[in-house]
Parts: sequence; structure tokens; C-alpha cells
Amino acid sequence: MTDPRASARPEAQEPGEDAPGADRMGADHPGAPVAPATRARDLARARHLLWQPEAPTEPMPLVQALRHTPYRQPKQMETPEDDADVQVALDLAVRVGELLLRCGGSSRDVEASVIAVAAAAGLNHLEVDVTNQSLLVQGMKAHGRPHTVLRVVRSTRRDFSRLVAVHRLVEDLVGGRIGREDAAGRVESIATSHRFWPRWVVSLGYGLLAASVATLLGAGLPAVGLSLVSAFVVDQIGRFFARIGLPAFYLAAIGATVATMFAWGGFMLGHLGLFSVSREDMAYLVAGGIVVLLPGRAMASAVQDAITGYPVTGAGRLFGVGLASAGIIAGVAAGLAVSARLDRGLQLGFGPPTHLAVSGAGTALGVKVLAGAIGGAASGVSQRTRLKLILPTAVLGALGVLISGLAGSAGLSTLTGVTLACIVIGFGGRLVALRMGAPAVVLLVPAIGPLLPGLAIFRGMSDLVTGTGAGQGATAPTTGLIALLGATATALAIATGAVLGDLIAVPFDRQIIWGRRYRRR
Repeated sequence: MTDPRASARPEAQEPGEDAPGADRMGADHPGAPVAPATRARDLARARHLLWQPEAPTEPMPLVQALRHTPYRQPKQMETPEDDADVQVALDLAVRVGELLLRCGGSSRDVEASVIAVAAAAGLNHLEVDVTNQSLLVQGMKAHGRPHTVLRVVRSTRRDFSRLVAVHRLVEDLVGGRIGREDAAGRVESIATSHRFWPRWVVSLGYGLLAASVATLLGAGLPAVGLSLVSAFVVDQIGRFFARIGLPAFYLAAIGATVATMFAWGGFMLGHLGLFSVSREDMAYLVAGGIVVLLPGRAMASAVQDAITGYPVTGAGRLFGVGLASAGIIAGVAAGLAVSARLDRGLQLGFGPPTHLAVSGAGTALGVKVLAGAIGGAASGVSQRTRLKLILPTAVLGALGVLISGLAGSAGLSTLTGVTLACIVIGFGGRLVALRMGAPAVVLLVPAIGPLLPGLAIFRGMSDLVTGTGAGQGATAPTTGLIALLGATATALAIATGAVLGDLIAVPFDRQIIWGRRYRRR
């Protein structure tokens, strides 16, 4: 017979085995002793949490690479079955990237578009390298042989309308609304389509931009009209020399020389009694011409590339911007030197301006805001943007001038005010542009045009050439170099502020992207 007490006796335990309920007793009863095995496990877990190694570096998946772009979470087609289909998909992606590079897209936008097209076309293994003017893409099937395509873009042109068209093409492909064959046909149509704006309208846009900058700085009505004519003439002269293949450095130098000489001629005629053009008006005339010549698009793209992880491309573009700016400075210096020599030779007694008033000191804020709106719209026309994007560009240009003016009224420095204005322009430009089916750059670059530092460049060169310290008792080279360094700081503040605003807007564009994607299906 079985002893009824046998079930109450504990079973025999192996040596080293914890007693049943030991862990629970230690947890339920704080005073109870903790088993050595439990303590060892807790220490091992703590060491693991404290000294957890990083994961090994692995290639970023294609879809993950698009997480901060307008093309996030693309609808992928079937993976190509043979090498011919892989080559077709790769050619389509590279053709899109080539168009973007040719029309002025940043490296980040080019890479995102190429990856989005390739991912939507079914490619899962892709390597993309964007270096200044070249695009190298390698794709393959899983366990297939690699296919490599190289494109070199030796010349670029300002054509924001094509940027918008390519952006919408990628949107449709990512959203699954078109296939590879339709996308290839649309790419060819975009590449061969005629531009919307006649060339004389583009030249007029440059003139209106120069006139708006002169108004912002406080120029009188005659000087504003002369600045419009001056920019128009400079653009036509630049087109003539561009046809014979003159490099951009010399085009910038010739344009700055012509703008400076034109302003000095207007100043001289004003003193003859034909119209009223003061010494300050002459400076504002030149400043408007310089803003037209400054490579604002290249400067914004260069800073964006340098900040977002494309140092080689950013350095190359920054060097190009610096070379173009050096051409402008050399042209202004040549124009001032020739003007001073003509003045002495003809014994006119006018001379270039040496004492410049604070820019825009007597201009009402409302006039400045209106000038900013006109300047933004005119800059958009000069960049050949689409007609329906002119109004939002004008609004952003006016908003930037308003914020800069209010910051100055609040006692903030000019550099701080310009930076804040460009952050707002970058933030609003991205959200508005995506809502209208366009990349952010097509609103951002024209809107910052009226804020570019044309007057600071002219002040610096005037001090260096005329041998005056602007009435402050300082040596001319010192004040001239300080003014040029201030212009450089302003240009960098404009570019970095606009890029920062664009990056801040990334978390807020998800609803806009998904709204457009589902509305267009």
C-alpha cells in the first residue's frame, strides 16, 4: 500500500539544482536569500545591456534610403526576370538622374530619384554614385551579373519646368500609376519638349529682379528703371559671348564690368540734369546687376550637397560658385577702375561713390515686401519655372523680406534676420512645393534671390579700388576685405538657412505625400 505521506515529501534533487520556487521566493519575499544562479543571470543581463556592441555596418536597403524623400515606400513592380529587363530598368533610372543633373538638381535629389525609379522598376540591388557632373549606377538581379551605366553631364541649364516634370514622373512611377514603358516614353518627351518662356521674357525677368533689389536697397525711381535696362542688356551680352563658348568666369566678369559701367554712365547723366541719380543710387544699380549674376542656384545646391553627405560634389560646386563670384568681383573692380580713369581723363569731377548710406534705410516695409514679391516672381521666370508656381514663389519672396525686415526692427543683426528668413523660406517652400507636385528647389531658389548680398560685394570692391575707407578712417584694403567677407557670410547664411528649413520640414510632409499619391490614383 502506498504511503499517503509520500506525495507530500519533496522529490530528490540533483546536486547544484535550485529548489523549486527559489526564484519566486526571492521575488515575493524581499528578505529571502537570492539563489546564486539567479544572481549570475541578473549580472550577465546587466553586463549585456551596459556593454552592448553596435551592429555591423551593412548596405542600406533601397527602400530605407528613401525614408526622408518624397518617394518613400514605393510600390514595387515584379523583379526583372532576365538581364535585358534589368538593363531597361537601369537605363530608365539613369536617364531620370541625367535629366535632373542637367537641369540643376542637387545630388541628394538626383540619388533619391534614381533609387526610387530603380526600386519601383523592381531592382533590389543597386549602387549609385553622384560626383559633380557624373552619374554612375550599377544594378543586378539577385545572383545575377552586374550591369553598370555611366552618364557625364558636361553642361547644365536653368530649367525648373523640366525639374517639375521629372518629379511628377517619378511620383507616378513610385505610386504605381505607370509602368516602365510609359515612363521611358515620358522621359523622352520631357527631354525634347520646348521651353515655355520666350527668351526675351527670361531677360525681362532678370531685369525685374535687378529692379526689385534696387528698390529693396532704397534706390530712386530713375535708378530702378535703369537697373531693369542694365540687367536686360547684361543678359543679352552674356548670351552673345556664351554662343562662342566663353567660360562662365569670363561671362561673369564681362557682365559685372558692363553693369558697373552702365551704372556710372547713369550717374554721370544724372549729374548733367537728365534725371536724378545719386551716388547711392549708382551703388544700388550695380548691386542689382550683381544679384542677377550671382549663382544662387549653384550655391544652394553646393551647400546642400556638403551638408547632406556629398562632400566631393559639394566641394566641386562650391569651387564653381567661388570662381563665378571671383569673376563678378573682378568685373566690378575693372568697371570701377575704368570709371575712375574716365572721370579723371574727362575732368568730370563726379567719380564713383565713396560714402554709401545704409541700404534701404528710408524705404517703407510695405514697399520692401512688394519688391520682394516681384523679385521672387522675376527670379522664378529667369529660372524658367512653371506658370502656376509664380504666385507661391512671389509669396515666399515677400515673406522672406518681411521676416528679415521685422528681425531688423527688433534689433537683430542683418545676418540673423536673413538666416531666419531663409529658414522659413526653406520650410514653407518644401511643403508648398510638394503639395503642388514639384521639388522644393523650384520655390526655394527663386525666393532667396532678392536677399543675395549684391551691395556688400560692391561696397568691398569700391573700397579696394577707390582707396577710401568709407569715411571711417580705416585703410581701404581692410574695409574692402571686411565687406567681402561679410558678403560671403551672408551668402552662406542664406544657403544654410534654406537647407535647414527644408530638412526641418521633412517630418511634416508625410500627409502631403500620401494625399497626392492616393488622390492621383
